[in-house]
Amino acid sequence: MASSSLSPTKLDYFDDMGKLQSRAILLSLSKGEDGRTALVLDRTIFHPQGGGQPADTGFIAVADSGLKFVAEDVRSKDGIVYHYGFVENSVEEMESKFEKGKEVFLRVDEARRKLNSRLHSAGHLLDACMRNVGLGDLEPTKGYHFPQGPYVEYKGTIPQKDMEIKQKELELEANALISRGGKVSGALLPYEEACKLCGDFLPDYIPKGSTPRIVKLGDSPGCPCGGTHVSDISEIKSLTVSQIRTKKGSTKVFYNVGS
Repeated sequence: MASSSLSPTKLDYFDDMGKLQSRAILLSLSKGEDGRTALVLDRTIFHPQGGGQPADTGFIAVADSGLKFVAEDVRSKDGIVYHYGFVENSVEEMESKFEKGKEVFLRVDEARRKLNSRLHSAGHLLDACMRNVGLGDLEPTKGYHFPQGPYVEYKGTIPQKDMEIKQKELELEANALISRGGKVSGALLPYEEACKLCGDFLPDYIPKGSTPRIVKLGDSPGCPCGGTHVSDISEIKSLTVSQIRTKKGSTKVFYNVGS
């Protein structure tokens, strides 16, 4: 089925970031441009790779049958989410039973989702800590959990003489906020409301008049984000700042979370 004939996938994890099981309607099963088998649904709880966060994995089963599709990778293109993987014990007759309109059952790998949510939340928590330790003039640009991550990157530099003390201050501040805890929420908001919640600033890539998704961690200012997060800051458990690197006008803060 051509992607132009498919409607945008409803992202159920936007509404409930902790949801690990759900149901959906199958729209297509086909070979992607790279030869991989791709499953498209009307809605999904699987987070596609993007925004520095790796894709969810898990399985998708045809309701009331033994047919199971193992989702190894998930990607989004033009608003449509493609679940890439294979049908277990696949033979052509079994794959043919993944028909358009069938109800399917989704289950996301819990351990992978929870780790990625903790890492993603920790990256945003560090953004708040940068302001709290006097590094608020460094502008957040991106964050990654892979392949060399996790780290967050900022536009601007830290003097070498201040590097060690700022690393310690960041770690202490982050763990203080984790110990205190605080609700984490995400919502699609009108542009003006989103801008106000984010400290009267939104990145240029967010069009004026749009309704960006804003995530808020406790009392910290909100930030635009399409990823999954913990429900409370305390679920991050602990954070270690392993290294800070400054090079060519940018600063990378490498970190990890406790088990």
